[in-house]
Amino acid sequence: MKITDAVLLEIKDSVALITIENPPVNALSHNVRFGVKKAIELVMADESVSSIVIYCSGRTFCAGADIKEFGAPMQEPVHSQLHDLMDSVNKPIIAGIHGTALGGGLELALSCHYRVAISTAKLGLPEVQLGILPGAGGTQRLPRLVGPKKALDMVVSGMPIGAKEALDYGLIDKLVDSDLLAAVMLFAREKGVSNNDHIRVRDRDEKLRLVEQSIFSDARKVISRRARGFTAPEYNIRCIEAAVHKPFDEGISIESDLVMELMKGDQARAQQYFFFAERQASKIEGLSKGTKHRPIFKVGVIGGGLMGGGISMNMANVNIPVTMIETSEKALEQGLKTIRNNYESTASKGRISFDIAKQRYELIKGSLDLGDLNDCDLIIEAVFEEMSVKKDIFSRLDSILKQDAILASNTSALNLNEIASATTRPQSVIGLHFFSPANVMKLLEVVRGEKTSDDVIATCMSFAKRINKVPVLVGVCPGFVGNRILHYRQIQANQLALEGVPIEQIDRVLYEFGFPMGPFQMGDLAGLDLGWKADSSNSSDIRDRLCELGRFGQKSGNGFYDYEGRMPIHSDIVSEVIKDCGRLQGIERRDSSDNEILDRCLLPMINEGAKILEEGIASRASDIDVVYVYGYGWPRYRGGPMHYANCLGLKKVIAKLQHYRENTGDDFWTPCQFLVDLADSQSLFT
Repeated sequence: MKITDAVLLEIKDSVALITIENPPVNALSHNVRFGVKKAIELVMADESVSSIVIYCSGRTFCAGADIKEFGAPMQEPVHSQLHDLMDSVNKPIIAGIHGTALGGGLELALSCHYRVAISTAKLGLPEVQLGILPGAGGTQRLPRLVGPKKALDMVVSGMPIGAKEALDYGLIDKLVDSDLLAAVMLFAREKGVSNNDHIRVRDRDEKLRLVEQSIFSDARKVISRRARGFTAPEYNIRCIEAAVHKPFDEGISIESDLVMELMKGDQARAQQYFFFAERQASKIEGLSKGTKHRPIFKVGVIGGGLMGGGISMNMANVNIPVTMIETSEKALEQGLKTIRNNYESTASKGRISFDIAKQRYELIKGSLDLGDLNDCDLIIEAVFEEMSVKKDIFSRLDSILKQDAILASNTSALNLNEIASATTRPQSVIGLHFFSPANVMKLLEVVRGEKTSDDVIATCMSFAKRINKVPVLVGVCPGFVGNRILHYRQIQANQLALEGVPIEQIDRVLYEFGFPMGPFQMGDLAGLDLGWKADSSNSSDIRDRLCELGRFGQKSGNGFYDYEGRMPIHSDIVSEVIKDCGRLQGIERRDSSDNEILDRCLLPMINEGAKILEEGIASRASDIDVVYVYGYGWPRYRGGPMHYANCLGLKKVIAKLQHYRENTGDDFWTPCQFLVDLADSQSLFT
């Protein structure tokens, strides 16, 4: 019997089977909530029914709330009303879980008496990643099943757990390897005829009784380091505390109040904005959905260093064979050894098995001959940033590669159109700018050259998802989007240092804003000698002077900082170098407040982002934000530089830029005309 378009009710051997059919992810839309509630009300009065199963068709259990309802009043029944009804049912309710049970989906399952899951299922409450917390009893029911410590881990991180771990912690009651529906129906029949009490999750408190109070202080110590200024993790902790110390209904009330408080805040809006921005980034304006993709079964990587090795691992991690090319036997051996060591290290930490590590490593074949790339579908050049070297490689590839092969460069700043001019097939040339470490970082800047064909663009955007990257399509300019904007932040960070502001203060301000590290620590991590040439070194430039002293960053044990392991330590030598560089440049020393430091580092990023939009290098402001969150550690709960500008108010941004221009007399601070026009029209970056 169809209850709604999305909910089906069947009675089978005294078991009421409620099936949710709301593809693709069975989101808990109003149609679903109403249908499940109506179905439960029907079977509550049916004496022939002894138990109830909630099951989902398709590839997954309910994967969460309906994103279409974000930001709008929710129609009744809301999630909590459905859960209250389920709590009132005197017949056992069993959830059959496959795929993912996330957010509202897991909360629905938590409101059942029992949960049966297939071994490949994943379960979690990821709401913190949207700047909120589970708002329908999830924080109150979860610790009653898995214990407060595990519940804290799950809600503060937002990361799902596998079905085996869920069974070990008591989140699910039975694990099956196949035919979930048959298994859950049998389980339901057994529970329906059982004389045992079917205890509601809300009434279970055995795991709440013996709790070490230190788990809450320990959790707060962790988030103070990882989530600086981010309020949602703290609110999630408060909810778990309420579950431990308060009656269930009072805990629900506290959870509801905290949800409403978060929903009204800028951070939740920023997180939800970014949720949609990430999905929007994969949509290419002007490209037909029917554009044919080129097949990619085998990849060639030219260069076995840090980037080339990471890119090769990235391919092998998704079971794509790789041919990695180097110029000498020594370099090739070193590249393969590093890859092998990386896999062995990952396996030794228990993140993958040693068998999987071996399988992945064996997918990467080394060679010194470019001719061995003749059967590759995609070739990614990852050699050092020298135009003549790159053009030479691309010209040689022309006569080697098959006709439909895609030629990609990993360049982070060079002119892709000039690289493409070295081939007779510029339509097949594209930029694939990976971020280091390439096998870890999620962002991929996909750089469209002036002659890159639509099918190559479509293929690479789709392929990026296949290798677990978040792709953003950008145009050709020095530094593309990410590094171009970063360059202007670095100009002001260096200027502040030359004026006498301690680099530790500058780094601290950016760190407290939410970046994983400040500009000088980031420079040390990347390597100060990246792009440095001794024969053109400038003794009045801070970075050049440090490189002249052999201070290349973490890899040499010193850079802007001295290092004990990875711990940065103040260097008197660097302070003197900066002071001397300021003297040589005739820069007057002065103090700056934390607010001024933040303004002077972030405002140029916003202004340059506006110029990028004006020039059409990025299609959307939200694309710039995706680049910055995934590639440069801009805190997700602040949305990205362009969203941050919207929150500040564009007229306020312009006023600040004009303030610094008047104070310094430097045209560097002149507001971009595109930014001015937006503000004048009372529009926002979109």
